Order: sequence, then C-alpha cells, then structure tokens
Amino acid sequence: MTKEDKLAIRMRHISKSFGKVQALQDVDFELKEGEIHALLGENGSGKTTLMNILSGIYYPDGGEIQIMDQDVAICSPKDAFGLGIGMIHQHFKLVDVLTVAENIVLGLPPSEETKRKRLNQTIRDIASRYGFDIKPESKIYELSVSEKQTVEIIKVLYRGANMLILDEPTAVLTPQETEKLFTILRAMKADNKAIIIITHKLNEVLAVSDRVTILRKGKKIDTIKTSDANRQILTEMMVGRKVDLAIDRPEAHDRKLMLQVNQVTAVSSDGRKLLDRVSFDAYGGEILGVAGISGSGQKELCEAIAGLCPVVGGSILFESEINGVRVAENLVGQTPEAIINKGISLAFVPEDRLGMGLVASHDMVDNVMLKNYRDNKGPFVDRKTAKKTAEQLIDALEIVTPGVKTPIRQLSGGNVQKVLLGREIISNPQMLMVAYPVRGLDINASFTIYHLLNEQKDKGVAVIFVGEDLDVLMDISDRLLVLCQGQVTGIVDPRKTTKEHIGLLMSGAEREEVGA
Repeated sequence: MTKEDKLAIRMRHISKSFGKVQALQDVDFELKEGEIHALLGENGSGKTTLMNILSGIYYPDGGEIQIMDQDVAICSPKDAFGLGIGMIHQHFKLVDVLTVAENIVLGLPPSEETKRKRLNQTIRDIASRYGFDIKPESKIYELSVSEKQTVEIIKVLYRGANMLILDEPTAVLTPQETEKLFTILRAMKADNKAIIIITHKLNEVLAVSDRVTILRKGKKIDTIKTSDANRQILTEMMVGRKVDLAIDRPEAHDRKLMLQVNQVTAVSSDGRKLLDRVSFDAYGGEILGVAGISGSGQKELCEAIAGLCPVVGGSILFESEINGVRVAENLVGQTPEAIINKGISLAFVPEDRLGMGLVASHDMVDNVMLKNYRDNKGPFVDRKTAKKTAEQLIDALEIVTPGVKTPIRQLSGGNVQKVLLGREIISNPQMLMVAYPVRGLDINASFTIYHLLNEQKDKGVAVIFVGEDLDVLMDISDRLLVLCQGQVTGIVDPRKTTKEHIGLLMSGAEREEVGA
C-alpha cells in the first residue's frame, strides 16, 4: 500500500442521536496520512458531532472506527490522545495566568520531560519544526488570539498527536494570521501528519485542503478531491440545490447624517478600556460594516449606542427631525427606555439572541409585544395587534414554526434570528444595529438576512452591521469601520481596498487617519 493510500482513520456507519434528534446517520469518513481533509457543512449538519466522536467527547450509537487499520473503541479524550488524536476546539481551553509551557503540560504527571528547562527546549524544537512563533515563558494573557491557538496546537503535538482536528480554526483570525496558519498546516502535512479542518468557509477549503467531505443534515453527501471542486459545486452539495452566491450592494443614495460618535470611551468594572476614543459617523441610506478580531469592542460599541454600556467620555449624537427641525440628541448616559421615550427610533439586534433579544420560553406574540408593550394606555395589553404582527412576520420572512404560540426555544437558529430581526424592522427604525446576524444560520437564511438589511438601506435607514466573515462585510458594506483593542484603526471603502489591508488594520499593524 502506497503512502497516498494509507489510511490514518476510517469511520464506518457512524450514527448518533440526541433524544429525538438524529445528529448523524450512517456516516463514513476516511483520513489519509499526510493529508489535509476539510469537513464541510452548514450548522447542524453533524460536522462537530462526528469529530467529537473521534476525539472521545461523544460515543457513537452505532458504527466502527479504525486507527491505522486497527479496530478501536474511543470512550474518552484520554483514549483519543492515546491513539494520537488531538482536537483543537474553537474556544480555547487555556489558563490565562499560567505560562505557555505550563499550559502545555497541565494535567500531565511530573517527569524529567516536564522539568522547565527541558520542557522549554522541547517546545522551541516543535515551534522551529513547523514554523510557530511562540515563547514558552510568555503568560497566556499576554498573547494574541492567533498565539493562543498556536499554544493549543503545540499542546496536542507535545502529547504525541499525529492526527489533528481543528474546529473552525480561522473564525477569530485576520487574513494574515489565516495564511500563516495554513503555512504551518502544510508543514505539518509534509511531516506526514493527518489533519482535519471543520469549517464552513468555502474559500479556505479550496485554499488549503486536499480532499473535502460534505455533510448535510447528519448524512454524508460525498468526498471529493478539492482540485475537482469550486465554490458553486461545494455550495450545491451543502444545500442540496443551486444557490446564487452573489451578495447585492445597491448604490447608497440620499445619505443623511444620522449618528455622530465623538471620542467615546467606555471601561469595564475593573477599569479596563473597552472603547478608547472611538469616533465615526453613520448615515441613513448606507450600511456601515464593523470588522475586528473577536473582543475588539464590537459588542460594547453597539451597546454604548443603545444605552446598555456605560460611557465615561465622549458623545453619541443621534440626529432626527422633529416638526421639520433637525435636532441632535446626546445618547450618553441615557437608558434604552429614556431613548425610546424621546422618540428616537433605534433598533438593536444583539449577538445574544435568546439572552438579550428574545425570551426563549415565550411565544412569538409575547416576544413581539416586548418591543412596545409600554405603549398600552390602559391596564390591558394589546395581544390582538401583536398576534397580527407575528403572523405578518411569518409570511414575510418565511419563518418556519408550527404557529405564533410556539415557544421561541423550539425554533431553529435561523428562524429565531428572523423573529428578532423582523420584530425590530417592523418598528420602522431610523437606525438598525445588528451584531453577527447570520452566525449559526444556513446559507438560505443568511441571504434572507442580507436582503433585509439592503431593504432597510433602501428605505433610508442607517444600518450598522457587525460581522465576523470579512468576505461578506466587504461585499455588502458601503463603508467599513475597523476596530482593534477598542480603537478605530481605519474607516475604508471596501470597493477600493484589499482584504489584506483590512487584516493589517484589524491587527493594529497599520492605522489610517479616520474621517467620516
């Protein structure tokens, strides 16, 4: 058997259920030695469940697993490590106050190998071998997001992993960091490591993988060579039908200044700066995208404008027209209720849909009423109008639900997001802020959301769109505001710049003079 044909992993007829939900049904998967294999599928397709079975987090209901042609039972992550399988999760499992070296050996029994001097040298050897840039003595809290990911990868390599699983490894990286990671993965492949990447980003699948396996609704659709694939082919296999991947960006017209954010500073309860002298303008009739590495202040920026995050410096001036006269109201220091009472029409779709946006145990009617129940003058609330509004949303947004009285928690993520966004839009806001509106949604639901945002833009609404997919942000935004560590590093026209330049702004390596 040639090296090309030698299998590191063979999974056959894998099935897994969670209650009545069939997460995986009779799935086969094979990984060759010295291969980068992408596992592709929409949210809920079973990608992570399949890899959690391989890494010992779940045990399958049926099927068999072979590692290096040997039948195995993987009952725990310890079993997986013993077989040379290491999984790098999307959310890192590191102790901030410990050093890189201490995190790498955390949980291992003391030995000559784990003594500090020898341990540090071993880590340096691994880093040198694959092109990592990391210091064993550094504290985790001193590291960037990409460096923390490096620690997680070195951790599994140190413990003897020859087969690595990376779950959405580029979700929190800049384009430059992503390319650096791919270079490292190629070096590991050249060293005969077998690598699985769980992802939903088609461009990255095409850039780095040798083969790709596509899952849809818990079933394997096919495994193909990446060289035989393109974005359209992969999308059709993921979704099951032809999909137009073009995102519209109608020309902005009748732009009116709606919001002036001037030198806004916000701090956490422990005094850490969340926003540092942030300034920008937002206009009606345009989409202002907000890009940045996770935790750069995107959430706090939206919450500061909505009156949910205390501001210690600067001003947030909301411009509106009252009786034919344009006035600017400072939102700093005002509660969301006070903002509403002043007649300011501001809608906010938060990142935490079921924590901040909707009440999971309530039905659509109740959740629609949350927006305007204070408008009732008498002792009774108007459920009839709310019910009619809920029914209109179901028809207009094609929300899949048994009915308006079904608890929100029983709906899929895409339908929950449609309920939340629809409720905000139906109030006819002058400004609409959305934070990660397509996170966890399938392609069809995502494009519905993009269409809704463009509709609001055409109506003259000022749309602020915080996103994590830089390709989407560049396709839909009229201007793109970039944040790094709570500061604005640039406001650019995405039609006239490059993804690489935005990546440098995201990392703080470059800065632009900020104008309107």
